[in-house]
Amino acid sequence: MEIGIPKETKDQEFRVGLTPSIARTLIDRGHQVYIETGAGLGSSFPDDRYVQAGAKIVSTAAAAWDRQMVVKVKEPLASEYGYLQKDLLLFTYLHLAANRTLTEQLIDTRVNAIAYETVELPDGKLPLLSPMSIIAGRLSVQFGARFLEKQQGGSGVLLGGVPGVQAGQVTILGGGIVGTEAARMAVGMGAQVTILDVNIDRLSYLETIFGSRVSYLYSNTSNIEAAVKSADLVIGAVLILGKRAPILVSSALVAQMKPGSVIIDVAVDQGGCIETVRPTSHTSPVYLESGVVHYGVPNMPGAVPWTATQALNNSTAPYVIKLADRGLEALDLDPNLAKGVNVQAGKIIHPAVREVFPDLASV
Repeated sequence: MEIGIPKETKDQEFRVGLTPSIARTLIDRGHQVYIETGAGLGSSFPDDRYVQAGAKIVSTAAAAWDRQMVVKVKEPLASEYGYLQKDLLLFTYLHLAANRTLTEQLIDTRVNAIAYETVELPDGKLPLLSPMSIIAGRLSVQFGARFLEKQQGGSGVLLGGVPGVQAGQVTILGGGIVGTEAARMAVGMGAQVTILDVNIDRLSYLETIFGSRVSYLYSNTSNIEAAVKSADLVIGAVLILGKRAPILVSSALVAQMKPGSVIIDVAVDQGGCIETVRPTSHTSPVYLESGVVHYGVPNMPGAVPWTATQALNNSTAPYVIKLADRGLEALDLDPNLAKGVNVQAGKIIHPAVREVFPDLASV
C-alpha cells in the first residue's frame, strides 16, 4: 500500500504521523511511504532519517495526500479539504463532534475516516487517545502554573506556595486519564487539589493513588460551584466518547472566579466543558474574559513533539500496520479498530457522531 505522511498544518503543530522507525517497519513489509519534506523536522526527525528508513520524500502536500492511505496527527483543516478524495483511507484524530464542516466534507468526498480517539478496547479503554491524554493532563498544570504568573496576566499565585503562605488551589473537572495526570503534576508541585467526577468508583480508585493529598468530590452543581469559585486554576478534563463535552461551568460562574485565576480546558477539542472557553492556538494561547485567563489550545501535546510523536506512534503503529496490510478488511478482523470508523463511503458510522449530527446521519 502507498502511505502518505503530509506535514501538519495546524498552528505550531510539530508532531508527525509516522516516525522513521515505524516507516521502516512498513517498508520492510512491502509498503511504500511518501513523506512531505520537513514533516518530521519539528519532532527532530529530519528528511534524511526517513530516506535512511527507505521512505520517499515528496516536495508538496498534494503528493503526500495522493496515496491510498494518509496517516496524520490532527484533523484536516479547510486548506486541506481539496486533498480529500473518494476511497482515501484517513487515519488521524478527528474530533468530529465539534466540527460539522469537516464531517460534511468527509461525507461528500466519501473518505473512509478512522479516528484515533474512538478506537476502543472491550474494557472501554481508548488506546490511541490515552498517550496524548497523559501528556495533555501533565501539560495542563505546567501551562496553568505559567499563566498564573503576573507577567502572563495571572494572579501571581505560586501553585506550590512556600512556608507561611497558602499553596494555590487546583480544581480538576473529571477524573479520567487527563484529570489523573493533572492531579499527579499538581500534587507534585505542592498545590491543594480537588477532583470532581460522577463516578464514585473512579474517585475511590484515585484515593488509592493520591490518598489525603487530594480532595475527592462528587460532581454536582453545588460542588462544582464551590470548587470553581475557590480555585486559582480550573482544569476541564471531561470526555464523553465521540460526543461534545457537556458544559459544567457557566459563564455566570466564571464571572464569580477570583481575578487572575486560570482556566485550562483540555476538552476544547470536543467543544469544551466551560462555557466561556473557545479554541485558541499555540501562537496566541490565552485571552481574558471576566478577569479570568482562558487557555483553549486544542493540540496541547504539539508543544512537546519529541515526546508526543513517539508516544503516539508507539500506540498507533499496530493499527497502521493492520490497515496497510489488509486495507478495509482489517476492520472486519479487528473489532477494536472498527470502532474507530467515523465516516465510511459517504455515511456517518460511529453512533456518537450520528447522534450529534442526526440530519447528516440520515443522508
